[in-house]
Amino acid sequence: MCLKIKTCYIILSLFLIGLSTKSYAINPEKYIVNQASAKNFPLVSKGKTASILVSSTDFSGVLKVAEHLENDIFKVSDLHSKRIKNISDAEDFVVIIGTLGKSEIINQLAKDGKIDANQLQGKWEKFTTQIVENPFKGIKKALVIAGSDKRGTIYGIYDLSSQIGVSPWYFWADVPVKKQSELHVLPGIHSQGEPKVKYRGIFINDEAPALTGWAFEKFGGFNSKFYDNVFELILRMKGNYLWPAMWGRMFYVDDPQNAVLADEYGIVMGTSHHEPLTRAHAEWGKEKGKWDFNTNSETLINFWKDGIKRMGNKETIVTIGMRGDGDEPMTQGTAIGLLENIVKTQRNIIAEITQKPIEQTPQMWALYKEVQDYYDKGMTVPDDVTLLLCDDNWGNIRKLPELNAKPRKGGYGIYYHYDYVGGPRNYKWINTNQIERTWEQMDLAYQHGVDKIWIVNVGDIKPMEFPIEFFLDMAWNPEKFNAGNLQDYYVNWAKENFGNQFAGEIAEVLKLYTKYNARRKPELLDEKTYSITNYNEAERVLVDYQKLVKKANLINEKLKSDYKDAYYQLILFPVLASANLNELYVATAKNHLYVEQGRVSANDYAEKVKSLFEKDSLLTNYFHTKVANGKWNHMMSQTHIGYTNWQQPDKNVIPKTKTIEVSNKGEAKISVKDSPKEETSIKKNRDLSHARGFVEDNGYISIEAKNYSKAINSDAVKWTVIPNLGKTDSGITIKPSNVQPIEISEQSPRLEYNVHFFSKGKIKVSAYFSPTINFKMGDGLKYGIAFDSEKPQIMNLNADSSEKNWAQSVANNIKIITSDHQIENSGNHVLKIYAIDPALVLQKIVIETEEGKVLESYLGPPESFRKN
Repeated sequence: MCLKIKTCYIILSLFLIGLSTKSYAINPEKYIVNQASAKNFPLVSKGKTASILVSSTDFSGVLKVAEHLENDIFKVSDLHSKRIKNISDAEDFVVIIGTLGKSEIINQLAKDGKIDANQLQGKWEKFTTQIVENPFKGIKKALVIAGSDKRGTIYGIYDLSSQIGVSPWYFWADVPVKKQSELHVLPGIHSQGEPKVKYRGIFINDEAPALTGWAFEKFGGFNSKFYDNVFELILRMKGNYLWPAMWGRMFYVDDPQNAVLADEYGIVMGTSHHEPLTRAHAEWGKEKGKWDFNTNSETLINFWKDGIKRMGNKETIVTIGMRGDGDEPMTQGTAIGLLENIVKTQRNIIAEITQKPIEQTPQMWALYKEVQDYYDKGMTVPDDVTLLLCDDNWGNIRKLPELNAKPRKGGYGIYYHYDYVGGPRNYKWINTNQIERTWEQMDLAYQHGVDKIWIVNVGDIKPMEFPIEFFLDMAWNPEKFNAGNLQDYYVNWAKENFGNQFAGEIAEVLKLYTKYNARRKPELLDEKTYSITNYNEAERVLVDYQKLVKKANLINEKLKSDYKDAYYQLILFPVLASANLNELYVATAKNHLYVEQGRVSANDYAEKVKSLFEKDSLLTNYFHTKVANGKWNHMMSQTHIGYTNWQQPDKNVIPKTKTIEVSNKGEAKISVKDSPKEETSIKKNRDLSHARGFVEDNGYISIEAKNYSKAINSDAVKWTVIPNLGKTDSGITIKPSNVQPIEISEQSPRLEYNVHFFSKGKIKVSAYFSPTINFKMGDGLKYGIAFDSEKPQIMNLNADSSEKNWAQSVANNIKIITSDHQIENSGNHVLKIYAIDPALVLQKIVIETEEGKVLESYLGPPESFRKN
């Protein structure tokens, strides 16, 4: 957000015909096959398609989406489906689509016992898809897609589209549709059940210059033509909720058809956390006076009344509360009485205008930034209001309900970020979001009872395609996701979007580029980020990226040509552009060092910086002018090089370099200071015959947290490795997350690491954690640490809660907590990490002795030698 305005049968059938199931949550079973059988339903077979029947009395949005299904079948088969209006027009095979209670055809099938109404009656957004034999006279078989409500039916339609191979990203990322001549539906009742999270959505935000430039060029603005594509995208991913673009935009005013179309599709509309009662911030002009309830309440009340009148009966979650003008604090300090009065006034307006009991209009109050202080200091809102809890804008949840909190009728939601404008630095340009961190934090939220609203700030939509789909998939059923199957999600997503070509390889590239980009947001990178003198760090980072570039390019060469536009957008561009940016800053660092050392090669690196800076613009230009024949012009125009504070530069600014003047004899006075060399002492006649575990070298030991010697679990919690979550390897935490703090005892859950010291005396242990925030009441999240049998020290992850410390933690994407210990004897020892609070994610441990010196680096020293 901006700171300013700114059962078995199916499994057996699949096995017998040699098809693999799709294992991630939103679409766990594959019920479309390419082989006919007496029991299957022929959707497309022998040059014909089944006709489609939708009752004219059904929701207009259902009729609209049924047309999308017809188009999707044509994309796959090159055959046009016949739309029929009456049962009497039906022939042998027909797809019947409808909403229980709204479609007389579905009602009749339920009445006749052909479908089970109990599976749908009173359910939220549920659909069933099944084959019905002889549903009506003259029809041999029907494929019946029935919904419990409008969205249930629409999800059933789009689910079938997904099954036949149409990606949600067919428009937004040009994912091609694989041609198939035979499409048959397997028997059984196919359903995704009801969603676990009621409202699941995205927030288009910080949408200039990229999305704004594109939308105005392609559609003439953020109008209903633009939003038609957005609504469809959300529904294809089984989302249902949207906060629309808001940088100078007015969803209800820019095009009155925006709201009409949202209502038709069944998209639940909302407005951002600082736009009360459906009014866009841009609707408040200077002529209305000051945005101040104390001095201008009458104008504000009328302004809000007009918003609720305009809303009418359209499905909406109404934002209540108030922040200052332009998404800033309303007052200095905490004005609880004022805000409680504002909320009371707003609720009276809602009740007055809707002429309904207030609890019948869904409302949410966002505890964003300083507003959380109001809540923490005792402000309450009525029980039917959903409390929308927030992250810190960097993917770390700030507040969750206490485990012993009384249930709220309105429940709780989470507002999460994949994009942000604000301190310590904007991050908008490219995807830097690891789904492993999203899973870990949203699983934490779900286990604390947050299941009413999940909404994520997605910036310009592109280039956040992958994490967006993950977020909405997880929101449908968080219980289907765990630390062990996130790798499968990468692979299955690659299969779905690249026609099952190189799925494992694409998944690996996707997984690693987001990991590398998450180490530090590109906007925060500079020539000082990675050390070019210590641990060969900068070179190792470049090698990581170069390997990815090589792999990504190799896949691109072998990929079928019609997939290359999608591949460039989703995989290749972010890899090439991110690798180039990192190389640019390392080249700058080498230029600076070599100038200082008097090396003429500094000049080569100055030229290299120019070349790499130009390459960045060429990659962007290719995206804008060549990909999909220029369809995505403007979409990668976000500046990302040359930040000097939190706000973006007006244009990309090349890093400053220096040159060395060479005499006309081609000579230069060179005073070379060699980079310090790292010596390895392990191999210098050290006796390791009795050593166990990680071995001290150069006075330190570095350990990746997942490489423990022993993990002691309890009945209540289990140590869980989250693969790939971390700057250098993986994270480890205790699950489940909804447990009370654990008192340390001899039976405590703990991690043990065997280590071997050559030295003794004072020891410093630095534990590297994900930058988790204290989301509960109390002074912080804690863990215990000890060597051998010493009494554990209790360490507080959140002891320093200052703004400065927070900014450093999120910028570095790590929080390092240091403890001091005394080792009396050299030799083998055991480092013990004790679980106290859940949600701490340990990534790395660095142990430094008195004799050692851990050199400065961004990622910490590489892992030490380990003797088993």
